[in-house]
Amino acid sequence: MLFTYHAIDQDGHERDGSIDALSRDSAIAALQRRNLVISAIESTQKKSLLEMDIPIFNRVSNKDVVILSRQVATLFEAQVSALRVFRLLAAEVQSKPLAAALTAVADDLQGGSPISKALAKHPKIFSTFYVNMVHAGEESGKLSETFVYLADYLDRSYDVVSKASNALIYPAFVIFVFFAVMALMLTLVIPKISAVLLQGGQKVPIYTSIIIGFSNFLTQYGIFVLIGLIALGVYIWRLSKTPSGKLYLDSLRLSVPYVGDLYQKLYLSRIADNFSTMLISGVSVLEALDITAAVVGNAAYQEILEDVARQVKGGLSISEAMSRYPEIPGIMSAMIRVGEETGELGKILSTLAKFYNREVINAVDTLVGLIEPIMIVMLGLGVGILVAAVLLPIYNLAGAM
Repeated sequence: MLFTYHAIDQDGHERDGSIDALSRDSAIAALQRRNLVISAIESTQKKSLLEMDIPIFNRVSNKDVVILSRQVATLFEAQVSALRVFRLLAAEVQSKPLAAALTAVADDLQGGSPISKALAKHPKIFSTFYVNMVHAGEESGKLSETFVYLADYLDRSYDVVSKASNALIYPAFVIFVFFAVMALMLTLVIPKISAVLLQGGQKVPIYTSIIIGFSNFLTQYGIFVLIGLIALGVYIWRLSKTPSGKLYLDSLRLSVPYVGDLYQKLYLSRIADNFSTMLISGVSVLEALDITAAVVGNAAYQEILEDVARQVKGGLSISEAMSRYPEIPGIMSAMIRVGEETGELGKILSTLAKFYNREVINAVDTLVGLIEPIMIVMLGLGVGILVAAVLLPIYNLAGAM
């Protein structure tokens, strides 16, 4: 891609020109290596819809990062230099955002930057956890093993999350169909049939009157109900962007019967897996706690882990600090205590992570097994009640005639 730029050189002279690069970041990095201060840079190529900076098209999937990590580990084991590794992978990956990021990483490496520092410039692709793991690998001289750990961890995390989300697609679809059918019948079908019933002059049953009244309400005020729901959704979304609102919503999510238990196991699995992976890779306990708190994905557990880190700094053991919080099960605190006493905390946490991963999968399967028949019965009952409330008066009207 060709970029035109306006810059100022070391002597203070203005310079205009063009440069060919994979991305805007790569072009800027290349110009900075020429000791130019860039004041403006633009692409000369018109972007298609798919190339525009739209998050849905520019998102790098977790699967891409897993594959990348395995490739990096393999190339490091083959004694390929870091610069050449990232140059090769930038040319091979199919994801354009990832290719641009890898090119920028390679440019930074060529300029003398450590790998972890170069990766940290792309937080949308490489998380804080990922960057700190790489930093630990640089410090210990075990980069290839670190990337293997990262790939394994991301693979496990992807399997659990995708299993949970994919399993809930069908129940969500059934719920959507249920409400869509109800809304269509109440706003399109019932008003026409109710007009016939009312014209007949026959007294309708109380349940039919309720259905007709609800149908009239939706027909007249349905647009306001829709606007209210949209406003509520926007309010919740904005609330989730504030620290206190996010903490409230995340705590509320954990308190929902059964579903909250599922979320709790998911976050405990993530905590144990993150913590064990970092400890095995050589990250210090306090740093591992801080990073795990930052990437756990739930404000309630983030606050707990930050408090645990402060207490550990004050001299408490991890197990003793965690045992003070009801959100941390007793079995987890007890297992961590065993790991601290035996010096095998990383392995104990890895065992806990596997246990909670299985618990999440089993809980999802059980939840789906309960939701599917319940929603099908509810859908059948809802449609059946509507049909009965309408057809019975019509039969009575026809019989009277």
